[in-house]
Order: sequence, then C-alpha cells, then structure tokens
Amino acid sequence: MDELLTLHRVNADKFTSLVDAIGDRWDAPTPCADWSVRDLVNHLTAEQLWVPELLAGRTIADVGDKFEGDVLGEDAVATWRQAIVAAGAALMAEGAPDRTVELSVGPRAARDYLEELVTDLAIHGWDLASALHLDETIDPPTVDRLLIEWTARSAELRHPLFAEALPSTSSDDPQTALLALFGRRA
Repeated sequence: MDELLTLHRVNADKFTSLVDAIGDRWDAPTPCADWSVRDLVNHLTAEQLWVPELLAGRTIADVGDKFEGDVLGEDAVATWRQAIVAAGAALMAEGAPDRTVELSVGPRAARDYLEELVTDLAIHGWDLASALHLDETIDPPTVDRLLIEWTARSAELRHPLFAEALPSTSSDDPQTALLALFGRRA
C-alpha cells in the first residue's frame, strides 16, 4: 500500500501542477470525447471528493448526489486543491489500507480502490497535459505498475467509461503501451 500511496501523491502533484497551468483554457477540448478541460478536472475533483466519504464507511446511497454536476464552483483551482488534500489525508489515515469501500460495482478493498484512483490521476493527467500542450510524460514507476496491473485486468477495461483499447506492439515504449490499453495514442 505504501507504494500506491506514493504513486497517488506523485500523480496528484503532477495533476495539480497541470491544473495550476490551465489559465484561461478551461473550455479547451481534451482527448476524452465530449469533455472540455473543465469537465475533465471536474470529474477528477468529484472522484477525490468521494475518497474521504467512502473511506469513512459511507455508501453511495449515503452520499447521494452530493458530488454530481459541477463541483468546481467559481474557484476551480482552489476546489481541486482542497479535494486532493482531503483525499490524501483520508488515504493516509490510520487503518485506511485495511478498509473496504462500497463502490457502484460493489465492495472493494481500499488497495484496489487506490489503484483505480492512481490510474485515473495518471491517465487523465496525460489527457490534461495533452489538452494544454504540456509535458505528457507519466511518472515511469506509475506506468510500470499500471501496465502490469491493467494488462492483467484488461477485461475490466471493456466498460463504457473507457475508450476501446488500441493495438500495441512489442516495440512500443511502456507509456505508449499503457495509453493504448486505455484507448489513447501518444
């Protein structure tokens, strides 16, 4: 779990630096179909807002529609920063690694949930960097971990929330292979 917590922090820091760089480009398109930069950041912010709730033992029914729609408000950067700090604190809380969270797909070990959070931060971080025309490099230890994890779990990627996987070759570098799993081309 310590490795995953480190990867969460590294990818959260990278995503935060990208959010800080948005400036007036909130309406710019992203590689995610039909999502602007604001839509993408809103999605990740809502996801991070769920973390303290779920790790505290609340269910989706308990929370209801609290994090639906625009959660960014008028100061999107500040809202993102507050959400990621609260998520990090909840993940670091005593006993958090041993908990089970109730997701829409059913109960999941906190470790598996954290793996999904890291995945979203890394892949959507790439999306945001692409949209902003900034450095698209994903942290190499994150790439290595996620490539192993999601290659083994590739059947789970056949879900409407993910783009269809693209072909990859043995000559592709690890980041290109990972992005292809998530339907993205570097």
